[in-house]
Amino acid sequence: MALKLTGGATFGSLLLCVVSISLFHITCAEDPYRFFNWNVTYGDIYPLGVRQRGILINGQFPGPDIHSVTNDNLIINVFNSLDEPFLLSWNGIQQRRNSFEDGVSGTTCPIPPGKNFTYILQVKDQIGSFYYFPSLGFHKAAGGFGGIRILSRPRIPVPFPDPAGDYTILIGDWYKSNHTTLKAHLDQGKKLPIPDGVLINGRGPNGVSFNVEQGKTYRLRISNIGLEHSLNFRIQNHKLKLVEVEGTHTLQTTYSSLDVHVGQSYSVLVTADQPAQDYYIVASTRFTSKVITTTGVLRYSNSAGPVSGPPPGGPTIQIDWSLNQARSIRTNLTASGPRPNPQGSYHYGLINTTKTIILSSSAGQVNGKQRYAINSVSYVVPDTPLKLADYFKISDVFRVGSISDRPTGGGIYIDTSVLQADYRSFVEIVFQNDEVIVQSYHLDGYSFFVVGMDGGQWTPASRKQYNLRDAVSRCTTQVYPKSWTAIYVALDNVGMWNLRSEFWARQYLGQQFYLRVYTTSTSIRDEFPIPKNARLCGKASGRHTRPL
Repeated sequence: MALKLTGGATFGSLLLCVVSISLFHITCAEDPYRFFNWNVTYGDIYPLGVRQRGILINGQFPGPDIHSVTNDNLIINVFNSLDEPFLLSWNGIQQRRNSFEDGVSGTTCPIPPGKNFTYILQVKDQIGSFYYFPSLGFHKAAGGFGGIRILSRPRIPVPFPDPAGDYTILIGDWYKSNHTTLKAHLDQGKKLPIPDGVLINGRGPNGVSFNVEQGKTYRLRISNIGLEHSLNFRIQNHKLKLVEVEGTHTLQTTYSSLDVHVGQSYSVLVTADQPAQDYYIVASTRFTSKVITTTGVLRYSNSAGPVSGPPPGGPTIQIDWSLNQARSIRTNLTASGPRPNPQGSYHYGLINTTKTIILSSSAGQVNGKQRYAINSVSYVVPDTPLKLADYFKISDVFRVGSISDRPTGGGIYIDTSVLQADYRSFVEIVFQNDEVIVQSYHLDGYSFFVVGMDGGQWTPASRKQYNLRDAVSRCTTQVYPKSWTAIYVALDNVGMWNLRSEFWARQYLGQQFYLRVYTTSTSIRDEFPIPKNARLCGKASGRHTRPL
């Protein structure tokens, strides 16, 4: 009989993991280990009342939450029981010195059908609310996603009392079509149609409820894990007190509703301070000609009756409303983060930037098919992960500088785009959106300061309106139509990092690239060596990781 461990792992997998961990030179041996065994399968799901082929983890849709504490080591053994290659990525987990484990096509070989891979992650110096998702193809449209929460260590103060409950809420737009159908649609060079609905925790209208007790306060961790649309989240007759954004404690501002753009995560506190009955929880699309709405239920334990009346309405196409809300989200400078020192002790506004990178998106046809680009380059996935090609010095996979750090103004062309930046540089990145949609960008491996956003074209004079004191630090930011968003990021994490659109059709059709944060140093203080258990594929096949 196998010995069971935390998260469902067996003693045999523990031995494997301990051996694997030793290969990483993890210095914090005293930090706890949490073990997970996940089996990824197809299964029938009915989120909008129609049978679909979903991706399940241990039979669950959405997948199980990951609960952890700052600096925990997460050992996640993923067995791929699908009939196609599979990868999981960890949205917001910084993979310090370890981009090999990032779980995107540019860093990690896919898990073949019938095989497994053990991810070895450390949530080093992080707190907050994040999520994981399947990163290959269009798997994200079938499930395979779940919440990640990283709690503060016991002796580090949190700037609000312990809530009576802590709920993960995954919201996102959804199609009734299977992911293979949607992928084939994109492969034919077409755009995706309007989604069929919006889900809350994998369920359609009134398919999910959350129980609360009168007078108590609850934490809701809200992530937009959808494919394209910004969503507005609200609870009938209740206020949302924002307390954390993607690992940063925020000023505790109260909102009646909250815009959550694709890929973003927020924590809010909700107090059950209304008459005891059931109340609507609502998520609805923003900036769309047709508003798609779904509902859940906030259920008081002593409820006197079911939800009544229409669900509360929210903002629809108003850009200024959303922009002003985004500007109001700021860092709580006096709160401790993962360490027992104020978040405001890092004075990012006093550091001179060493480089400015301007990124502009575009859409167009290449060889008669729809493509999307950044600075005119539409990314194509090579047969060898970029990180492995870099590590083994394999030529003909990518070339540094294959994307400009400024918009070129030229037509879209296809390449495997890699932009290099120096380790320990402090850069300014400007996302220029000349299109008429709200966009959303994510950078793996980092949190960055969102120092400014406004309409029109960015110019150096735009820096005069930057927030250089208490801008929120996060890993995903929106860019409004015909507008710009500026971020500051300290490039203190060596590796090959994906910068992508969180609109999954755009990402799939080229609106992404890799940022190679480079140093000539080979010290493990700067970057871990390749994992011993790393899969090798493409031109890296037949190579060796390194001896025990």
